[in-house]
Amino acid sequence: MRALKIMPRPAAVACVLALLAACTPAETASVHRPGTTSAPSSPSARPEATRHGPPGEQPRTGEVRPVEHAGDLPPVISSIPTRRKVVFLTIDDGWEQDPGFVKQVRDQRISITAFAMRDAVEAKGTPDPAGGPGKYVGAGKWGYFRQLRNADVAIENHTLTHPNLRLLSQDAQRREICGSSQVIRKELGARPTLFRPPFGNYNTDTLRAAKSCGIEAVLLWTATVQPGGKIAYQVPDKRLRPGDILLLHFRPNLAGDFRILVNKIKRRGFELGNLQAYLAAMAVDR
Repeated sequence: MRALKIMPRPAAVACVLALLAACTPAETASVHRPGTTSAPSSPSARPEATRHGPPGEQPRTGEVRPVEHAGDLPPVISSIPTRRKVVFLTIDDGWEQDPGFVKQVRDQRISITAFAMRDAVEAKGTPDPAGGPGKYVGAGKWGYFRQLRNADVAIENHTLTHPNLRLLSQDAQRREICGSSQVIRKELGARPTLFRPPFGNYNTDTLRAAKSCGIEAVLLWTATVQPGGKIAYQVPDKRLRPGDILLLHFRPNLAGDFRILVNKIKRRGFELGNLQAYLAAMAVDR
């Protein structure tokens, strides 16, 4: 048995997930079912948001089941192995940069992990019109993500241009993943350790490329959040389950939809967990 000392993020995630890095997709916690404050002048600046400790529920002693794994590629994780009524919020891309969303996350101390995609953050191209016309597309660019970071949002990797990685060579995938990590480190001061593949599409080349870019784990999801805060489940019984990872997008009406979603989760008796702390707990006492 090997005990792992939990350290503050990003060191905790980098160290802890290294122990998970040998897990194969088939051995992860669940089967993949895809489907304002002023920005600081320096990328590494981090105001007082962290003085109260990390947001979100922390795992209890013995709550999270350890994950058995083999091999040397990053694990693919779509849910956290816990029986506690706790779920995890993640958000992708970066098109709609609603200041009201930052305010909610900061003021209510809500734990959320963002997977930033460079072209979306910098408003290169046209966002998905599914959510309707946006009001804040690219409004703050990386300054907006510095605000999120300063509200204790973990900013992770979602590629440069959002391609279908299965259609790319391993070298092309590496350029997308490593390039994104380099941009995020330059703009926000920390290199991502988690990666979410666009559309949930990946293959073995993706995992190899991700590993070469310093990625420790690939994060998928068990449910998506649609406009209006509606949860689209990927399980037959159409309900939240302990350990679910929910996927949102930076879409129009984000602040309002997010408020509806958080209230809905709490009405159903679930708590919002700190994803990084739970990932750390998955590797403790091996």
